[in-house]
Amino acid sequence: QVQLVESGGGLVQAGGSLRLSCAASGRTFSSYAMGWFRQAPAKEREFVTVISGSGGSTYYADSVKGRFTISRDNAKNTVYLQMNSLEPEDTAVYYCAGARKYYGRDSSGYDYWGQGTQVTVSS
Repeated sequence: QVQLVESGGGLVQAGGSLRLSCAASGRTFSSYAMGWFRQAPAKEREFVTVISGSGGSTYYADSVKGRFTISRDNAKNTVYLQMNSLEPEDTAVYYCAGARKYYGRDSSGYDYWGQGTQVTVSS
């Protein structure tokens, strides 16, 4: 069983930056693709980005491309989401997720989920 714990959320002004972290338990972290999703109030959870187990491949939603960067440190069992040029529309609870045998944007492909961290961007 893998446990994921997000941190780094908070309140930031539009145009600002935040870096989210997701710490994972377990010894097989490098074998999991890791994704970030978000859910705004009264909206469905949406895909943000994913990174392959080795870190060599990444994929972004169009809404965050060029502003957000996903990375991972397999020695620390941690995945990061650097968010720049934040907009009020980025306000949401952000979740990290791990997938044993999937790499993509479909949330049903992910096996493990964190509890989420709130990101609020003020205008």
